[in-house]
Amino acid sequence: MNEFGYTLSSEEHDPGRLVDLAVMAEGHGFDFVSISDHFHPWTREQGHSPFVWSVLGAITASTDAIGVGVGVTCPTTRIHPAILAQATATTAHLLPDRFFWGVGSGEALNEQVLGDGWPPADVRLEMLEEAVLLIRLLWEGESTTWRGEYYLVEDATIFDPPPNPVPIIVSAFGEEAAGVAARVGDGLWITGPGRESVDRYREAGGDGPVYTQLHVCWAETREEAIATAHRVWPNTALPGQLAQDLRTPRHFEQAVELVTPEMVADAIPCGPDPEPLLRMVGEALDSGVDHVYFHQIGSDQEGFLDWWDSELRPGLPR
Repeated sequence: MNEFGYTLSSEEHDPGRLVDLAVMAEGHGFDFVSISDHFHPWTREQGHSPFVWSVLGAITASTDAIGVGVGVTCPTTRIHPAILAQATATTAHLLPDRFFWGVGSGEALNEQVLGDGWPPADVRLEMLEEAVLLIRLLWEGESTTWRGEYYLVEDATIFDPPPNPVPIIVSAFGEEAAGVAARVGDGLWITGPGRESVDRYREAGGDGPVYTQLHVCWAETREEAIATAHRVWPNTALPGQLAQDLRTPRHFEQAVELVTPEMVADAIPCGPDPEPLLRMVGEALDSGVDHVYFHQIGSDQEGFLDWWDSELRPGLPR
């Protein structure tokens, strides 16, 4: 059975607004929410980036049944994997059978803030794989000493380990990353329809669920939606490795000066017509995705949620 979710965009909303949106998403019948884990927004226009683990605590106290995931955390550099093992274990207690955790190899935008060097992609994947293995070991609740290639832990015990297994969904796009997802993850996390990524994951032996985020900008007119998406989320049109390697929001702002409204409109369904987004959902499901969640760009989340009820949700296959 397919599941459909809603993005809590930490880059665009303050902490209290994120909690309110989670409550609204539950009320509008979404199966899950996914909240981003950033230190910085992509651009200063987006304007926010609260500490996700604090916001999750408030969401646990404000919702009753909706699934809650983090999409995604880089567990390698900015926060040590042992600390994240404790954070996720605590969150799992507060969200019993509702919490899932996306992880990935990260972006310099968030992970270089403590002055650490930014390793090449192959090293980042090695760090990610070791971090996941270490976190799973710490979740067992036993005294742990780990002397790995990248991480050192001595006599560490999590006294409140997860009451139930926490699914780790690994973000992966290339062949090597798909192999990491298949080896140490419980599922795959991508963006867009993603047939090639899903095929690589399955070929590598992965058999878990596949999550994808689809960007959208609903507005009463297509012109208004394109203008909002171009102003707030132009980074969607950046090619290749730029999103992984640019270091600051100012760098992203310089890069997206080359992004036109037409480029954004080509990349993101914009406006009141649900058909372009429904076609994209169909492509994702046909490629093997089974968990699709929607990122409404901009401040008008209430308008999108009404549109979800009246236009989008009725057209989605279950």
